[in-house]
Amino acid sequence: VARRLSLRKHPECHSMAGGKAIEHLAQTGNQELLTFRLPMQQYRNCDFSFSGLQNLVSNAIVQKEKEEGIQEGELLSCVKDVAAAVQHAVAVHIIQRTYRAMLFCIKNSILPSKNATLVVSGGVASNQYIRKALQNLADTNDFALLCPPPRLCTDNGVMIAWNGIERLRAGLGVLHSAAGIRYEPR
Repeated sequence: VARRLSLRKHPECHSMAGGKAIEHLAQTGNQELLTFRLPMQQYRNCDFSFSGLQNLVSNAIVQKEKEEGIQEGELLSCVKDVAAAVQHAVAVHIIQRTYRAMLFCIKNSILPSKNATLVVSGGVASNQYIRKALQNLADTNDFALLCPPPRLCTDNGVMIAWNGIERLRAGLGVLHSAAGIRYEPR
């Protein structure tokens, strides 16, 4: 979304990563000026998916560009409102799905009945709006919330690569040839 909004061209965001730029602009945007349908509402499971939301946002951006008479790549006058609406929709989707997962774990005795903990890491855990929503969810359901400090909430790909380096150094679970390995994306 940040790339599609050309946030690198925004004077307040030119040196920020996309997620950080969305969070920054959303602070002064009006999330109620745009409403995005939440993804996967028809599925009663714990899965996350943002592709449907991304399509809705892209279509809304195209519509706003037409309304403002600007080309793709130019900054919308309502960019802060788009950022706020997107951030809110992402937060609500995460909260709904996480709540379902919490209920599933409680119902199936996967978690202890006392002192259950919700751990959130990766890039999403650096967003203060989402973190606050998760804190509210945890508090409401008597869970502790653990998040690393934002400076350590990097992209999951980076964390996975780091784990791979540490495992390689330790000689744990390292395959020296990928020949004969099958994988299925789902």
